Amino acid sequence: MSPDLRLACLLKFREQIKGPSEVAVLRSIEAGIAGGVAGNVQGGYDRELLASLPQAFAMLETTPEPDRAMVRDVVITLTHGMEFDLETFPPEDANRIAVLQDFAALDTYTYYVAGCVGEFWTSISMTHTPALGKWDTAAMKENSVRFGKALQLTNILRDVPKDLRIGRCYLPESWLSATGLAPTDLLQLSDVSAARPVLYAGIGKALEHFTAAEEYVLAIPGRCLRLRLAALWPVLIGLATLSRLARNDGWLDVDKPSRVNRSWVYRMMVRSWPSATSDTLLKRWIRALRREVEASLPARENAATLGDLM
Repeated sequence: MSPDLRLACLLKFREQIKGPSEVAVLRSIEAGIAGGVAGNVQGGYDRELLASLPQAFAMLETTPEPDRAMVRDVVITLTHGMEFDLETFPPEDANRIAVLQDFAALDTYTYYVAGCVGEFWTSISMTHTPALGKWDTAAMKENSVRFGKALQLTNILRDVPKDLRIGRCYLPESWLSATGLAPTDLLQLSDVSAARPVLYAGIGKALEHFTAAEEYVLAIPGRCLRLRLAALWPVLIGLATLSRLARNDGWLDVDKPSRVNRSWVYRMMVRSWPSATSDTLLKRWIRALRREVEASLPARENAATLGDLM
């Protein structure tokens, strides 16, 4: 699908989210996408999803306020992230790489695609969970935005080699130029040590955000077990992923991904059930994972601030 067609469908979709929606317009989005992708959406789940747009929008229209307003707000913000992607990066077959200019651009992007989800999660949880009635709304929303950014930044760092190969460099150009590198160099480095300061800068910023994520998890009352676990698991997986990234000598190799395996996830989930109601046990667990990440960073890089690169 061409970027122009993607953007046109996206903008049309955004207007429908703002409401009121029109079935004819939703069908035109489906037809436009199906016609623009040579055979790729002729069957399967993608086609099923597109065909269900009228039903999905009907559900949105019948959702009571304030839930409907919150859903609209978060989806509209997410579409701004998609628009940012389409306008910033080339088509995947363009054989060139575009790069974000600076950390401010990266920070804006992580808000559009993940930080806003943290805000939505907080708003919807506070609306429907009486036990959260004493939360400081402003403070918790700020922490939730940083929570989302922590997870997205971790994903970005993990997916650098894959993204580079489709023309996307989310690592800021200001970070790369400070180390004498250009985005294309990351595809050709035989010695990845030259790029490690950039990786460590990203890990350092992610760790800062994970501090807010830890505060967020601990602010959820222990009696709200499922809600606490739903927030806890991404924190644990994110920190474990950062630890693997910091220790991965082939972090720029698409064939050597920094991921936690399925068995680690299952063990973590089992362990989390008896631990989740105890603030002391959770603090100990989360901070042990943080120390594991920090111990994997060379002392010089670990002490450096992001300001040294920006």
